[in-house]
Amino acid sequence: MLETANTTGMQGFNKSERCPRDTRMTQLAFPALYAAVFLTGVVLNTLALWVFVHIPSSSTFIVYLKNTLVADLIMTLMLPFKILSDAHLAPWQLRLFVCTFSSVVFYATMYVGIMMLGLIAFDRFLKIIRPFRKCFAKKTAFAKIVSTVIWLLMFLISLPNMVLSKKATPSSVKKCASLKSPLGMLWHQVVSHACQVIFWTVFILMLLFYVVITKKVYNSYKKFKSKGRKHKRLEAKVFIVIAVFFVCFAPFHFVKVPYTYSQANKTDCRLENQLFVAKEATLFLATTNICMDPLIYIILCKKFTERVPCIRRRRTKMDASSEEHHSSQTDNITLA
Repeated sequence: MLETANTTGMQGFNKSERCPRDTRMTQLAFPALYAAVFLTGVVLNTLALWVFVHIPSSSTFIVYLKNTLVADLIMTLMLPFKILSDAHLAPWQLRLFVCTFSSVVFYATMYVGIMMLGLIAFDRFLKIIRPFRKCFAKKTAFAKIVSTVIWLLMFLISLPNMVLSKKATPSSVKKCASLKSPLGMLWHQVVSHACQVIFWTVFILMLLFYVVITKKVYNSYKKFKSKGRKHKRLEAKVFIVIAVFFVCFAPFHFVKVPYTYSQANKTDCRLENQLFVAKEATLFLATTNICMDPLIYIILCKKFTERVPCIRRRRTKMDASSEEHHSSQTDNITLA
């Protein structure tokens, strides 16, 4: 095993020397895009933090939303380091910090966020399928324990990526893989595969949840017909979770497997650079999740919108307009 690790590490190091990374696009375009996401994320998540501070953790749903917010805030705070590093606007020591710490924290909190979205979907599944039936998964203590376990799990598997590294030099920090020791490279691959398992497990479970929810919404509509329109609309809102999840995270995980393979195995240099650009593009898409999650708070969390005056007023007007329209339709049908 150790011999394999040494071979893998040497392959990664040699690849870094023989295949210089093409950073033209990542140095110019992506830092500007990330800067826009960072500014938007700071505004939205700071507002969400202010709101959630005033909302007690009285339900599993609120607990999961708060943990999602914490993960998003940490991801947001890691972005300036990536922006400066990618744009080559800082000394090589910052690149070292990005490789050994900030990017590790960024990825760890991203997967915390992924698992939290899975738990939010599970919570909405229970609420729609078993709205009045009590179970241990609906208790806030359960949500807090599960959330704590997830944070500890991601911390423990990420910590070796911070410490299993070699002495850095200005040339070796051009690629983060060049900084990893043989054991560090092996652990990096193990963690990468583990994160793939986490993503696809959550994704498959979410699909199963939403297949059942879709059937429930359809049956509800058939049963109550016009009277169930508002009920159907409320239930259909839960699909925002899987929409955000799929759009933000699926592309990155399709690309991540061949990219990770190219880092530790003999791959054509041109293909490796193409995979790097594809990885960075889909990683940017995944990063936009920090701006998309507030949509989930607004659409699904009534307590959240009640704390934001402009959203509360707009929702009140929309509900009043909807009721007036429905009443008008009912009157017309009655007169007819």
